[in-house]
Amino acid sequence: MKKPRVAPNDVRLMQLLTTMLLAALALLLMLALMFWLMRLPWFAIQGVTVLGDVAHNNGVTLRANVLPRLSGNFFSVDLARTRAAFEALPWVRRAVVRREFPNRLSVTLQEHQAVAFWGAENESRLVNHLGELFEANPGEVEREDLPRLNGPEEQSALVLAMYRALKDRFLLLEAEPVQLELSGAGQWRLQLNSGVVIELGRGTVDEVTQRIERFTRTLSQVSSRYGRKPSALESADLRYEQGYALRLRGVTTTDGQKKRG
Repeated sequence: MKKPRVAPNDVRLMQLLTTMLLAALALLLMLALMFWLMRLPWFAIQGVTVLGDVAHNNGVTLRANVLPRLSGNFFSVDLARTRAAFEALPWVRRAVVRREFPNRLSVTLQEHQAVAFWGAENESRLVNHLGELFEANPGEVEREDLPRLNGPEEQSALVLAMYRALKDRFLLLEAEPVQLELSGAGQWRLQLNSGVVIELGRGTVDEVTQRIERFTRTLSQVSSRYGRKPSALESADLRYEQGYALRLRGVTTTDGQKKRG
């Protein structure tokens, strides 16, 4: 019985090289075909579907500000760059961009929920419900009675948390905080809708709210000593460990000092 003939090493090497070349050629042809298909007009971006929050951005705004920035087709469009273009729009906090075969994009927007103005009266920054600052036209805010907060930018979330903690503490006085400021030195200052300014001093949210609770709980008693109601309050200073100082409308002192509770 004859043994099968074994091809010489050089023949086997040639066959292997031929197989590899054919495979590489097939791969190149496939890549060329894919590249050609990707460049067909059929895959050019024909439209963008916008979902989610669109209260402050309509179709005209999107077309004018975003579409000119888009480049490439369905396969080559840069989703990260597209997302950044949408998130650069006023009021847009977050954008999620997806491809929709064969020639569209789907964008889901999340807008900022404005809960306060930030900074000086002439500034255009706002605070969202997470305590984040953002730029927008204040004239587009639905509510005109939003409070005004101020302080170091990196402390915006803390300032919002303090405002929320203090707001309900003034229900007993039928007053509402309208401005809250944190100075660079860590001092808190509050203004009520009546114009009353209250110096709150330094401290955490818990420490400051404890002072406010003591103040609101005893203000009626203190003001009644001088024949006044809490509504006669003009200013207060809570930067004392064991009490507070206040000024009542129509009440003066012989030594020039404010009444202390």
